[in-house]
Amino acid sequence: MAWLVSDRAVEGRILVVDDEEQIRKVVGTVLRKGGFDVVEAEDGAKAIEALNTGENPMMIDVIICDIRMPHVNGTEAIKYFRAQYPSVPIIVLTAYPDFQLATSMIKDGVADYLVKPVDRDRLLTAVKQAMEKRELFAS
Repeated sequence: MAWLVSDRAVEGRILVVDDEEQIRKVVGTVLRKGGFDVVEAEDGAKAIEALNTGENPMMIDVIICDIRMPHVNGTEAIKYFRAQYPSVPIIVLTAYPDFQLATSMIKDGVADYLVKPVDRDRLLTAVKQAMEKRELFAS
């Protein structure tokens, strides 16, 4: 489903949660160039706040979340997202490859587990695949 943001159609809205501003900027730029609207949050607490601000929860198509962050870390934030927004696919993007954690998270329903620095095409493919899975659940 395409959204209309100002005067341009976008492929979907992505929430990028990472404590490193530079990572958020790079990932956001790649996604925007790929046709997505991007919302950024610097940690899990800010992401939860962004999703729940206002009368209606923010409509997000995919969440990309780091693991190691201050305040509310990625693992805690992902548990919250899975409980409150079970239909929204989550992609982990971390600088710390951990096979055991990756396996556990995939089993718990995370759509993908990517390691920084992630290739532009790999990131866009992961987001598009996550959105396709979500659309299959919705139909």
